[in-house]
Amino acid sequence: MRTLTINKNDANQRLDKFLSKRFKTMPKSLMYRYIRTKYIKLNGKKCAIDDVLQEGDVLTFYIKDEFFEARYDEFEFMKAPKKFPIVYEDENILIIDKPEGLLAHPDKTYHFDSLVSRVQHYLYDKGEYDPKAENSFSPAVANRLDRNTGGLIIAAKNAEALKELNSIIKERKIEKRYLCIVEGKPQKLRGVLRGTLQKDEVKNKVSVDKTGKSEGKEIVTKYEVLDSVGKYSLVEVELVTGRTHQIRAHMAMIHTPLLGDTKYGGKPYKAKGHTGQALYSYKLSFRDIEESSPLAYLSGKVFKAPNVWFEKDGKVNI
Repeated sequence: MRTLTINKNDANQRLDKFLSKRFKTMPKSLMYRYIRTKYIKLNGKKCAIDDVLQEGDVLTFYIKDEFFEARYDEFEFMKAPKKFPIVYEDENILIIDKPEGLLAHPDKTYHFDSLVSRVQHYLYDKGEYDPKAENSFSPAVANRLDRNTGGLIIAAKNAEALKELNSIIKERKIEKRYLCIVEGKPQKLRGVLRGTLQKDEVKNKVSVDKTGKSEGKEIVTKYEVLDSVGKYSLVEVELVTGRTHQIRAHMAMIHTPLLGDTKYGGKPYKAKGHTGQALYSYKLSFRDIEESSPLAYLSGKVFKAPNVWFEKDGKVNI
């Protein structure tokens, strides 16, 4: 018999979600059987998969010891560097200026170095994250950027902050703005692009139907041309929806692909140590966060990346 006490970061989630995170090697079918046959109990009583755990609850396990063995991946983050540009930090969140070329998460081929791993290493060294003290939570990022896109990413230090960030992002209470260099100049200096997006998982590429009549996810992109020099234009983009490769595909749709974005028709670009697409998430604005939210203090705050490699003072700089 073994017991686990639910801590603050474990609370307010369903029992099955918690167990899946804590016991990654346990088959779901076996987990359900353990619950059904009372090999897993909640506060000494029979439980159900949809029971919502509360801080201080005690789970009792009459299961194989092998599921409690050390999780071999829990300290892999120590192999990643712990340095990254921090734009803002408090007790709940970090806002990070992700470098171009850095993965937000390890990919399928697995890389020890990712932004998530760097954040965990950083917080571990600060004494703000101890994997041994956590049953199911680890610091995570709430928004993502492509590997070759630099810019602002928000990381959560605790489960409550992560849950709230996911909620306000879903409710579009964080306005995300990007800067990019496109080839040529859009016919209209500002506009709203719409369409439906389909993704090719094999090629990791998307296509856009600008008529919006085909099946797929709706995408909406606002843009404004800030500057044009020769064959390049600096464009500010506001993501109304946030889909995979949305900006890259939408700008290519109007025949102004991003500089360096060879996947969507842009020309290769190598200068200043940059080889990816000229796209940067440069501004995050927190809007109308409810007073009851644990992140209410962020309402009205605007965060900007200190440097964008292809722009200076609102002008093209390549």
